[in-house]
Amino acid sequence: MQIKIAIAEDNNLLAQALIEKLSLFEDLTYKFRGENGNSLVKQLEANHNIDVILMDIQMPEMDGIAATEIIKKKYPQIKIIMITVFDDDENIFNAIKAGADGYLLKESTNIDIYNGISNVLKGGAAMTPSIALRTLEFLRYPEKFTTDEVLLDDVKLTKRETEILVQLSKGLNYNQIADNLIISPSTVRKHIENTYRKLQVHNKMEAVQEGMKRKLI
Repeated sequence: MQIKIAIAEDNNLLAQALIEKLSLFEDLTYKFRGENGNSLVKQLEANHNIDVILMDIQMPEMDGIAATEIIKKKYPQIKIIMITVFDDDENIFNAIKAGADGYLLKESTNIDIYNGISNVLKGGAAMTPSIALRTLEFLRYPEKFTTDEVLLDDVKLTKRETEILVQLSKGLNYNQIADNLIISPSTVRKHIENTYRKLQVHNKMEAVQEGMKRKLI
């Protein structure tokens, strides 16, 4: 039986490396890739005969957590494994809430990924050991988290996210911010998406208002 795999990954080199890892196993068949969550969701509308999705978290337009939530509601039979460089508590917590069946780091070997795919298809979970330990902490110390979201006081922006939010508050667009901070517009977009998720907002105005409310800027 062939296991049909789709990938969501915006980085071409990382996507190709992942595809090459999958090609080492005869029972895995790579079907298609979305360069972001929105692209993947659209492709699934045309072909949702997929067994497992390997999902990046940080992507432009729609991140992996938002895509996971949408896909799990529409195609609950599809297993989703997050494959990311981010092992922070917030991303793990939100991925699990969204319905992810596993959480592996991009440093995982081809065998780790293959075993993770096999485990989720058997009804188990795929988790890098360090991620599994953090997940146990969620169960041991539930007071750290509410049932709906990470506690309000836990919201922290990185230095770069704060810099970008300040520039947004001045009315600057992505390209202007990118020029000011000497980074690419796509990097600006990723930081803004991270900020939206942390502040639980949906646009620039809300982000700036929430940032001021929380005294983050």
